[in-house]
Amino acid sequence: MATKRAAAAKAPAKAAPAKASTSKASAATKRSPAPKASASTRRRPAKQPFRAALTFDAEHPDRASTPGVQERLLDILDTLGVKATFFIQGRWAEAYPDTAARIAKAGHLVGNHSHYHARMPQLNRKGLAWDIQTAEDNIVAITGVDPKPWFRNPFGEGSDDPRVLKAIDRAGYVHVGWSVEAFDWEPDPPLRELVDTIVDGLVGAGDESVALLHTWPKRTEKALPQIVQRLRDAGADLVRIDQLDNVIALPSGPDPIIER
Repeated sequence: MATKRAAAAKAPAKAAPAKASTSKASAATKRSPAPKASASTRRRPAKQPFRAALTFDAEHPDRASTPGVQERLLDILDTLGVKATFFIQGRWAEAYPDTAARIAKAGHLVGNHSHYHARMPQLNRKGLAWDIQTAEDNIVAITGVDPKPWFRNPFGEGSDDPRVLKAIDRAGYVHVGWSVEAFDWEPDPPLRELVDTIVDGLVGAGDESVALLHTWPKRTEKALPQIVQRLRDAGADLVRIDQLDNVIALPSGPDPIIER
Protein backbone atom coordinates (compact mmCIF):
# COMPACT_ATOMS: atom_id res chain seq x y z
CA MET A 1 0.00 0.00 0.00
CA ALA A 2 2.79 2.36 0.82
CA THR A 3 4.22 1.72 -2.59
CA LYS A 4 0.90 2.49 -4.30
CA ARG A 5 0.48 5.72 -2.30
CA ALA A 6 3.98 6.85 -3.23
CA ALA A 7 3.27 6.18 -6.86
CA ALA A 8 0.01 8.08 -6.62
CA ALA A 9 1.74 10.98 -4.91
CA LYS A 10 4.27 11.22 -7.67
CA ALA A 11 1.70 11.12 -10.47
CA PRO A 12 0.80 14.84 -10.48
CA ALA A 13 4.46 15.73 -10.79
CA LYS A 14 4.62 14.05 -14.20
CA ALA A 15 2.17 16.57 -15.65
CA ALA A 16 4.42 19.54 -14.89
CA PRO A 17 6.73 19.18 -17.92
CA ALA A 18 3.72 19.19 -20.27
CA LYS A 19 2.52 22.45 -18.71
CA ALA A 20 5.94 24.02 -19.06
CA SER A 21 6.11 22.91 -22.73
CA THR A 22 2.73 24.53 -23.41
CA SER A 23 3.96 27.73 -21.79
CA LYS A 24 7.07 27.80 -23.99
CA ALA A 25 5.01 27.25 -27.11
CA SER A 26 2.71 30.10 -26.10
CA ALA A 27 5.71 32.38 -25.56
CA ALA A 28 7.15 31.36 -28.91
CA THR A 29 3.85 32.21 -30.55
CA LYS A 30 3.88 35.66 -28.97
CA ARG A 31 7.45 36.31 -30.18
CA SER A 32 6.82 35.30 -33.82
CA PRO A 33 7.58 38.19 -36.22
CA ALA A 34 4.83 40.13 -37.90
CA PRO A 35 4.25 39.28 -41.57
CA LYS A 36 6.33 41.34 -44.00
CA ALA A 37 4.66 44.15 -45.89
CA SER A 38 3.74 43.36 -49.46
CA ALA A 39 5.70 44.92 -52.31
CA SER A 40 2.82 47.30 -52.95
CA THR A 41 2.98 48.71 -49.41
CA ARG A 42 6.76 49.12 -49.12
CA ARG A 43 8.13 52.65 -49.37
CA ARG A 44 10.69 53.24 -52.11
CA PRO A 45 13.80 55.19 -51.12
CA ALA A 46 13.55 58.88 -51.92
CA LYS A 47 15.43 60.03 -55.00
CA GLN A 48 18.48 62.16 -54.35
CA PRO A 49 18.29 65.25 -56.59
CA PHE A 50 21.45 66.18 -58.48
CA ARG A 51 22.51 68.69 -61.11
CA ALA A 52 23.55 67.41 -64.52
CA ALA A 53 24.52 69.36 -67.63
CA LEU A 54 24.00 68.24 -71.21
CA THR A 55 26.65 69.85 -73.41
CA PHE A 56 26.84 69.74 -77.20
CA ASP A 57 29.82 70.42 -79.43
CA ALA A 58 28.46 72.32 -82.45
CA GLU A 59 30.98 71.59 -85.17
CA HIS A 60 31.45 70.38 -88.72
CA PRO A 61 31.06 66.58 -88.77
CA ASP A 62 34.08 64.57 -89.86
CA ARG A 63 31.91 61.79 -91.29
CA ALA A 64 28.56 61.33 -93.05
CA SER A 65 25.65 63.03 -91.31
CA THR A 66 21.95 63.66 -91.86
CA PRO A 67 20.91 67.22 -92.76
CA GLY A 68 18.63 68.97 -90.31
CA VAL A 69 19.64 67.03 -87.20
CA GLN A 70 21.01 70.09 -85.38
CA GLU A 71 17.79 72.04 -85.92
CA ARG A 72 15.58 69.15 -84.82
CA LEU A 73 17.77 68.66 -81.76
CA LEU A 74 17.01 72.26 -80.77
CA ASP A 75 13.31 71.55 -81.34
CA ILE A 76 13.50 68.63 -78.90
CA LEU A 77 15.25 70.66 -76.21
CA ASP A 78 12.66 73.40 -76.60
CA THR A 79 9.74 70.95 -76.40
CA LEU A 80 11.17 69.28 -73.30
CA GLY A 81 12.05 72.58 -71.62
CA VAL A 82 15.76 71.78 -71.29
CA LYS A 83 18.49 74.42 -71.25
CA ALA A 84 21.83 73.05 -72.38
CA THR A 85 25.33 74.29 -73.20
CA PHE A 86 26.69 74.53 -76.75
CA PHE A 87 30.37 74.86 -77.58
CA ILE A 88 30.32 76.49 -81.00
CA GLN A 89 33.07 76.17 -83.59
CA GLY A 90 33.75 79.49 -85.32
CA ARG A 91 33.61 78.08 -88.86
CA TRP A 92 30.44 76.17 -88.02
CA ALA A 93 28.78 79.42 -86.91
CA GLU A 94 29.77 80.98 -90.24
CA ALA A 95 28.23 78.05 -92.12
CA TYR A 96 25.03 77.90 -90.03
CA PRO A 97 24.44 81.43 -88.75
CA ASP A 98 20.68 80.99 -88.24
CA THR A 99 21.14 77.86 -86.15
CA ALA A 100 23.95 79.43 -84.13
CA ALA A 101 21.82 82.50 -83.44
CA ARG A 102 18.88 80.29 -82.49
CA ILE A 103 20.99 78.53 -79.84
CA ALA A 104 21.63 81.79 -78.03
CA LYS A 105 18.10 83.10 -78.52
CA ALA A 106 16.64 79.93 -76.97
CA GLY A 107 18.54 80.62 -73.74
CA HIS A 108 21.19 77.95 -74.06
CA LEU A 109 24.67 78.79 -72.82
CA VAL A 110 27.22 79.47 -75.57
CA GLY A 111 30.89 78.51 -75.31
CA ASN A 112 33.89 78.66 -77.66
CA HIS A 113 34.97 75.48 -79.47
CA SER A 114 37.87 77.02 -81.45
CA HIS A 115 37.69 78.22 -85.04
CA TYR A 116 39.19 75.42 -87.12
CA HIS A 117 38.59 72.54 -84.69
CA ALA A 118 42.30 71.77 -84.80
CA ARG A 119 44.12 69.74 -82.21
CA MET A 120 45.25 72.55 -79.97
CA PRO A 121 48.64 71.09 -78.89
CA GLN A 122 49.71 71.17 -82.55
CA LEU A 123 49.37 74.97 -82.72
CA ASN A 124 52.13 77.36 -81.67
CA ARG A 125 51.51 80.34 -79.39
CA LYS A 126 50.40 82.67 -82.19
CA GLY A 127 48.23 79.97 -83.74
CA LEU A 128 46.48 79.28 -80.47
CA ALA A 129 45.77 82.97 -79.85
CA TRP A 130 44.51 83.52 -83.40
CA ASP A 131 42.27 80.44 -83.44
CA ILE A 132 40.61 81.21 -80.10
CA GLN A 133 40.09 84.90 -80.90
CA THR A 134 38.81 84.33 -84.43
CA ALA A 135 36.23 81.88 -83.17
CA GLU A 136 35.15 84.35 -80.50
CA ASP A 137 34.78 87.18 -83.02
CA ASN A 138 32.56 85.08 -85.26
CA ILE A 139 30.45 83.74 -82.39
CA VAL A 140 29.83 87.24 -81.01
CA ALA A 141 29.02 88.67 -84.46
CA ILE A 142 26.57 85.87 -85.30
CA THR A 143 24.91 85.10 -81.96
CA GLY A 144 25.29 88.41 -80.17
CA VAL A 145 26.64 86.53 -77.15
CA ASP A 146 30.13 86.57 -75.66
CA PRO A 147 31.23 82.94 -75.13
CA LYS A 148 33.71 83.85 -72.37
CA PRO A 149 34.81 82.22 -70.16
CA TRP A 150 33.69 78.81 -71.47
CA PHE A 151 36.04 77.00 -73.84
CA ARG A 152 36.30 73.36 -74.87
CA ASN A 153 39.33 71.95 -76.64
CA PRO A 154 38.48 69.99 -79.79
CA PHE A 155 38.74 66.27 -79.02
CA GLY A 156 39.58 67.30 -75.45
CA GLU A 157 43.23 67.45 -76.52
CA GLY A 158 45.30 69.92 -74.56
CA SER A 159 43.13 69.75 -71.46
CA ASP A 160 46.21 68.66 -69.50
CA ASP A 161 48.79 70.56 -71.54
CA PRO A 162 50.13 73.53 -69.52
CA ARG A 163 51.04 75.44 -72.68
CA VAL A 164 47.55 75.11 -74.17
CA LEU A 165 45.84 75.88 -70.86
CA LYS A 166 47.97 79.01 -70.50
CA ALA A 167 46.94 80.19 -73.96
CA ILE A 168 43.29 79.59 -73.09
CA ASP A 169 43.72 81.52 -69.85
CA ARG A 170 45.43 84.43 -71.65
CA ALA A 171 42.41 84.63 -73.94
CA GLY A 172 40.09 84.87 -70.95
CA TYR A 173 38.76 81.31 -70.91
CA VAL A 174 38.81 78.07 -68.95
CA HIS A 175 38.64 74.62 -70.52
CA VAL A 176 35.42 72.75 -69.70
CA GLY A 177 35.66 68.97 -69.66
CA TRP A 178 33.06 66.27 -69.13
CA SER A 179 32.14 63.43 -66.80
CA VAL A 180 30.82 61.00 -69.41
CA GLU A 181 30.79 60.58 -73.17
CA ALA A 182 29.10 57.91 -75.27
CA PHE A 183 30.86 58.41 -78.63
CA ASP A 184 27.49 59.36 -80.08
CA TRP A 185 29.11 59.95 -83.47
CA GLU A 186 29.71 56.21 -83.96
CA PRO A 187 26.91 55.01 -86.28
CA ASP A 188 26.84 51.29 -85.45
CA PRO A 189 26.24 50.76 -81.71
CA PRO A 190 22.56 50.34 -80.74
CA LEU A 191 20.63 53.38 -79.59
CA ARG A 192 19.98 51.83 -76.18
CA GLU A 193 23.72 51.68 -75.56
CA LEU A 194 24.01 55.44 -76.13
CA VAL A 195 21.11 56.18 -73.80
CA ASP A 196 22.35 53.82 -71.07
CA THR A 197 25.91 55.17 -71.21
CA ILE A 198 24.86 58.79 -70.79
CA VAL A 199 22.17 58.17 -68.17
CA ASP A 200 24.12 55.65 -66.08
CA GLY A 201 27.27 57.77 -66.34
CA LEU A 202 25.60 60.95 -65.12
CA VAL A 203 23.67 59.20 -62.35
CA GLY A 204 26.86 57.47 -61.23
CA ALA A 205 28.87 60.71 -61.28
CA GLY A 206 26.19 62.45 -59.24
CA ASP A 207 25.92 66.17 -58.62
CA GLU A 208 27.67 68.51 -61.09
CA SER A 209 28.06 65.83 -63.74
CA VAL A 210 28.54 66.80 -67.39
CA ALA A 211 27.73 64.83 -70.56
CA LEU A 212 29.50 65.32 -73.89
CA LEU A 213 27.27 65.06 -76.96
CA HIS A 214 27.35 66.48 -80.50
CA THR A 215 24.84 68.39 -82.60
CA TRP A 216 25.07 66.39 -85.82
CA PRO A 217 24.73 62.59 -85.21
CA LYS A 218 21.32 61.14 -86.02
CA ARG A 219 21.69 58.80 -83.04
CA THR A 220 21.89 61.80 -80.69
CA GLU A 221 18.64 63.22 -82.03
CA LYS A 222 16.87 59.87 -81.54
CA ALA A 223 18.32 59.25 -78.09
CA LEU A 224 17.78 62.71 -76.60
CA PRO A 225 14.12 62.36 -75.49
CA GLN A 226 14.89 59.07 -73.71
CA ILE A 227 18.00 60.53 -72.09
CA VAL A 228 16.08 63.52 -70.73
CA GLN A 229 13.15 61.42 -69.46
CA ARG A 230 15.32 58.85 -67.71
CA LEU A 231 17.53 61.49 -66.12
CA ARG A 232 14.53 63.35 -64.78
CA ASP A 233 13.07 60.08 -63.47
CA ALA A 234 16.37 59.56 -61.64
CA GLY A 235 16.11 62.96 -59.96
CA ALA A 236 18.33 65.04 -62.26
CA ASP A 237 17.94 68.79 -62.56
CA LEU A 238 19.20 69.52 -66.08
CA VAL A 239 21.13 72.78 -66.03
CA ARG A 240 23.66 74.85 -67.97
CA ILE A 241 27.28 74.59 -66.92
CA ASP A 242 27.22 78.11 -65.50
CA GLN A 243 24.86 76.71 -62.87
CA LEU A 244 27.53 74.28 -61.64
CA ASP A 245 30.32 75.08 -59.19
CA ASN A 246 33.25 72.97 -60.31
CA VAL A 247 33.22 72.49 -64.10
CA ILE A 248 36.88 73.44 -64.51
CA ALA A 249 38.14 70.41 -62.61
CA LEU A 250 36.36 67.82 -64.74
CA PRO A 251 38.64 65.35 -66.51
CA SER A 252 38.53 65.13 -70.29
CA GLY A 253 40.47 64.19 -73.34
CA PRO A 254 43.40 61.86 -73.85
CA ASP A 255 46.46 61.29 -71.70
CA PRO A 256 48.42 64.44 -70.79
CA ILE A 257 50.81 65.73 -73.42
CA ILE A 258 54.30 66.42 -72.09
CA GLU A 259 55.49 69.90 -72.96
CA ARG A 260 58.82 69.93 -74.76
